[in-house]
Amino acid sequence: MVQQIKVLEKVLDANDKIAGDNRRLFAEKKIVAVNLMSGPGAGKTTVLEQILPKLARKAPVGVIEGDIATTADAERIAALDVPVVQINTDKLGGSCHLEALAIQTALADLPMDKLRWLFVENVGNLVCPAEFDLGETLRVGVLSVAEGEDKPIKYPLLFRVIDLLLLTKVDLLPHLRFDLDRVLKNVHAVHADLRVIRFSSVTGEGVDEFLSWLESRAG
Repeated sequence: MVQQIKVLEKVLDANDKIAGDNRRLFAEKKIVAVNLMSGPGAGKTTVLEQILPKLARKAPVGVIEGDIATTADAERIAALDVPVVQINTDKLGGSCHLEALAIQTALADLPMDKLRWLFVENVGNLVCPAEFDLGETLRVGVLSVAEGEDKPIKYPLLFRVIDLLLLTKVDLLPHLRFDLDRVLKNVHAVHADLRVIRFSSVTGEGVDEFLSWLESRAG
């Protein structure tokens, strides 16, 4: 067990050094890098489909898509005429998260001198992605109402490290036995002042609020 802890510490230390390089590059080029994290199916790609066209009207946007396999999400983003790079971790051992080195490598295929925004859609997982710094500017968590109210207290690290939580698919609330007050209580039990935005790609609720938050933090 002691040996495993030492190995993990070395992995995280190496990752943090590269994350620092990424962060300096983003600062130098004045790029706001946003790491989107959630469990599978929470709606990260759908959130991007809602906000990218609006952001791109004001400033250039790029996306890095993380998945264990397939290019399905990257194809959806490319259809928006946004530059996108796919990272499939099955070629890297099937990791359940993205690491700073993979991000650094992917940057070579993006127009870094033109971008203002860079969104990283992390691999769908509520545990591993929260442990690895990518050098991002902002961390945004995505939780759908279909996942249940207990996720913040079952997987607290992700909810502790994010700067904002999008509560997605809220248009489904009339059809689910989901206690909104309870999920908010659980969220704030692990991150007392975390802002939560209700979001729906069907009704458009929360889209403008999320865009306003992004722009307010970009400064």
